[in-house]
Amino acid sequence: MANENNQPVVINKSGTTQMKDSIAQRNNESNNNSEAPRRRRPAFRRGDNEYANVPKEYEEITISIDRVARVVKGGRRFRFKALVAVGNGKNKVGIGVAKGADVTAAVTKATTRAKKAIIEIPVENETISHEVEVKISGARVLMKPAAPGTGIIAGGVVRSIIGLTGIKNLISKSLGSTNKVNIAYAVLEGLQQQVPRSEWKTAKAKKEEEKQ
Repeated sequence: MANENNQPVVINKSGTTQMKDSIAQRNNESNNNSEAPRRRRPAFRRGDNEYANVPKEYEEITISIDRVARVVKGGRRFRFKALVAVGNGKNKVGIGVAKGADVTAAVTKATTRAKKAIIEIPVENETISHEVEVKISGARVLMKPAAPGTGIIAGGVVRSIIGLTGIKNLISKSLGSTNKVNIAYAVLEGLQQQVPRSEWKTAKAKKEEEKQ
């Protein structure tokens, strides 16, 4: 196949005519000299770090991730269960448990539930107000206030949750089941039962209330 000048024409595999180098160079020069307006870069695009330095309201920690199975017709359906705790490092903390098709979905759902279940706890002198023992299902957790400098003497789940609060000194012991979800709920219940020292009532005051 030849053109009008009796020069061979090269055809690509796709069936189109191959462009000569001179024609390609001419097209590039015309495109560079065009005065078409350039597209403006948007102010914010996904992936920019414009909000990277904004502090988070709550700190998040994933305590455990377990794979669970449900028997259905045709076999088993595997999913993931995540236990997440959130806190502001002062007097607010919450936990959430959720399941998802993958780890990311489970953690995201658990974090959302934890933020909705946040409670406010009294923290005095960087420790709890009084001793408390809570039993949730088979888990039983004992927590005691500690003197300054003691630190957090506790197991993994208790330490993870207490670390998200303003409590710096605590003595704790898990006495029952090792189920992490039940231990987490027991810790949260124990923190919720704390009564500030300013609201404590003496035995004399209690007797007077009973007489009335």
